[in-house]
Amino acid sequence: MAKKIKEEKIEEEKIEELEETKEEQDVNEEMVKIDEEISKLTEENKVLTEKVKIAQAELINYRRRKDEETSNILKFANQDLILELLPVVDNFERALESNSENSKFVEGVNLIYQNLMNILNNAGVEVINRVGEVFDPTQEQALVTDCIEDKEDEEVIEVLAKGYKLKGRVIRPASVKINQK
Repeated sequence: MAKKIKEEKIEEEKIEELEETKEEQDVNEEMVKIDEEISKLTEENKVLTEKVKIAQAELINYRRRKDEETSNILKFANQDLILELLPVVDNFERALESNSENSKFVEGVNLIYQNLMNILNNAGVEVINRVGEVFDPTQEQALVTDCIEDKEDEEVIEVLAKGYKLKGRVIRPASVKINQK
């Protein structure tokens, strides 16, 4: 009987050991699952953080582009009006060049012309006058060529029709005569 009790006790201890081992295995399996879940969530967090950073950068770039567009719209808002006024300026210049005998008339036209040019200058309009400089197709259009030996090749000899810039942007290229050898 004592032997039987001893055997039962040994069996109970083995069962307890097996149960403890089983519990340890369950705990270890649970820990592995938790570690895997943590790794998965950490990776997902990295991906989402990167997406947020990209979205923030895109938003900043969008705002910068919109600010530049708005600035350009405001800067060049008068361009159409100025382009319509330029033929008037040309006509004033022609009237002033035709040496009229009525000096009071010429004086009055000159005052109107000067006022108009002051208004355009205040709006950011500047005349393109590059006589003596090398032809620049971004600012001028060559209508006529001539061959003068003492001038450089591609040099602007004469302005046939003035060109204009609005705040640095060419709104009407100058029509010029250039030297070609």
